[in-house]
Amino acid sequence: MALTQRGSCVDRYEGTLETLDKNGRWQARSPFTRPHASERVRAVSRRGVVPQAYVSQLEAAKACAGAGKRLCTNAEWFDACRGKVPTSYPYGTAREPGRCNDRGVSPLLRLFPDGDAKFVFSFETMNDPRLNQLAGTVARTGQFDRCGNSYGLKDMVGNLHEWTADPSGVFMGGYYLDTTQHGEGCHYMTTGHDTRYHDYSIGFRCCSDPQR
Repeated sequence: MALTQRGSCVDRYEGTLETLDKNGRWQARSPFTRPHASERVRAVSRRGVVPQAYVSQLEAAKACAGAGKRLCTNAEWFDACRGKVPTSYPYGTAREPGRCNDRGVSPLLRLFPDGDAKFVFSFETMNDPRLNQLAGTVARTGQFDRCGNSYGLKDMVGNLHEWTADPSGVFMGGYYLDTTQHGEGCHYMTTGHDTRYHDYSIGFRCCSDPQR
């Protein structure tokens, strides 16, 4: 984790999940499938793994809590993204296409090239576990090594949207197909989704308070 000037500890990488098995051991689970309500899960922040998508805000918050952490507030996430000397992007003042995972392919159009819009963009289709297994979609954490900031935080722009703790339903940062539609770089914010919403483009990272 990194300690920001705001006084928050922020995970260096987007979260993935571990699940507690019947023997009481934590095991990695597939990041391409959704957590089951019966699973006991915890969030982990680790370099070189595929981060968890297909996760709702409520599920992300539960996973952070399982690790003794929490989701970041909007302000914590924004300040952490901008770095020690605040800039619009983690790495500077101007967008550098391809520095982060922001030029991916559309997995929906590749898997369903002949589907009509109602089907392709349906809730069920947008949670198909095959989507993020296609080349040119989600990258492993830290794979885009230059997509970092002065705190050492990686992938805060692009790769996956990241849920915050906002009860109105907010995710920030953009994902591999879109880092501009709802704001540029660290300013990217999507609002208005129910906290139970989930699809292939949304992940999370955790925050915590410094230990006293």
